[in-house]
Amino acid sequence: MRQMVIAIDGPAGAGKSSVAKRVAQALGYRYLDTGALYRALAWKAMQRGLRPQDTRYIIEMTRETRVELQQSNGEQRVLVDGEDVTEAIRVPEVGNLASPISAIPEVREILLDWQREFGRQGGIVAEGRDTGTVVFPHAEVKIFLTASLDERARRRHKELLERGINISFEQVKLDMEARDQRDSTRHVAPLRPAPDAVLINTDHMSLDEVVEEVLRICRARFTNGAPPST
Repeated sequence: MRQMVIAIDGPAGAGKSSVAKRVAQALGYRYLDTGALYRALAWKAMQRGLRPQDTRYIIEMTRETRVELQQSNGEQRVLVDGEDVTEAIRVPEVGNLASPISAIPEVREILLDWQREFGRQGGIVAEGRDTGTVVFPHAEVKIFLTASLDERARRRHKELLERGINISFEQVKLDMEARDQRDSTRHVAPLRPAPDAVLINTDHMSLDEVVEEVLRICRARFTNGAPPST
């Protein structure tokens, strides 16, 4: 009997990554950061001097690029063609380019096959923006995390400063607002909760509280019905 697929979606700064990592660790599951795949492609596109409108070249680049997600000491490392880019893909410029790249249908199709193969046997916690609606529509547990724009910008600003990236709160908020708009209005796999997702507003919740709530939902799923065997 295969293990569950847990899909955690939501906008930037809602806490998806931190929550998904902790939930995966608690359950002994693998962790899949789908956004890291698009950031990895954006990083490589930047190295080549490509812009969002260079669609044909980005598609060709995607087909020839090898992205690996490796687990190391409880953390996920991202490798592009063998080069560790884990820290490099987290700068704002890469995130801003990842959004339009993720809206290219051919790019999404290529990465969709990889993601589904990764989760075929279950036992994963996948986080992103369309894991519950497109990548794993039959996931046993679907969570949609959200928070106010100000709160999400505050969290992201604090995270960037801790990484040594000097950027103003106002700029972080503007970038995040623009990305929210792009992600929620794109024609392919727009950011939205799955109809059967559990919505959790994390505005006034600590990380521990959010993790415990997600685990409670997972336990209820275990109790009320075992994951299907096929």
